[in-house]
Amino acid sequence: MDKLLTQFIAVADAGSLSGAATALLLTQPTLTFNMHKLEESIGVPLFERSSRGVRLTRYGETLYENARLMQRLYDNTLAMIDDQRRGAEQGLSIGTGYSWWQLFLKDMILDYQREFPGSPVQVSLGHQFRLLDQLLSGDISLFLGHETQELNAAVATEFIPLTTVHNGYFVRAGHPLLGRPCAREEVERFSIVTSTPPESRHERFFDPNRWRARMKALFDQTDFTFGSNSLAACIDYTLATDAVLPHSHVISDHLQKQGLLQLEVVDEMTRFTAGVHVLSERRSEARIEALIARIMQAAAVVLPPPER
Repeated sequence: MDKLLTQFIAVADAGSLSGAATALLLTQPTLTFNMHKLEESIGVPLFERSSRGVRLTRYGETLYENARLMQRLYDNTLAMIDDQRRGAEQGLSIGTGYSWWQLFLKDMILDYQREFPGSPVQVSLGHQFRLLDQLLSGDISLFLGHETQELNAAVATEFIPLTTVHNGYFVRAGHPLLGRPCAREEVERFSIVTSTPPESRHERFFDPNRWRARMKALFDQTDFTFGSNSLAACIDYTLATDAVLPHSHVISDHLQKQGLLQLEVVDEMTRFTAGVHVLSERRSEARIEALIARIMQAAAVVLPPPER
């Protein structure tokens, strides 16, 4: 793939020339020169530069999405050739949130490897925006997470619903709100712990015209007291404080075994559809369709169907 496009993608992902230069093992002046050269060759500005780093212009967004597509196609082609060379036709590469790993994906993977001994399996655990980043980069074939309505139209993914869930509020034993019904307003007076901390580089996934206010709230770093992409770290922090951990209610039994108890909240909780995210361009692949069917079959055993 073209060197300048590869460097452009790295700058867009890092949000700064210095961070991209470090990742690419280049000097910053060299990378800056190359980006000016790319802008001159295309004839439009690709970046808005500020003291905080760089942001893509609308021209840059268009180039970024198409350059990522070219990179994925190139990388996937090389991966398929490598699979053929190694005879690893049955390998899996999946992303998932912690809830789905605990509920059924772990058992599904073990069953899969018993069926295909020696097949390589890669599982990436994380929140859905980090997994979306990995999906668009070609690092995973698909991932399980909540549906997001406000994605940029250029993010060419498809969503296959599996179930409907809502968040519960989890606290340590002896928490002041335990043992009685409470309102969400009371819960929100306590410090909040999040296992999906925002990362500014993920803002590009969203359509600002449809979700400007919501996007601002999502990426507002003041909305929580403690954030980590490690659920284990979030549980440790919640156990040691009076903080509240919002998390999918479907793993309440698992969290209880870790020492966290679910609050009885009288307000109706917002419901979310959870399912499989996959690149539109890969839906025609037999291996991807077979993997989706396997996931749907495993999920149906432990989860109710999605609400309509």
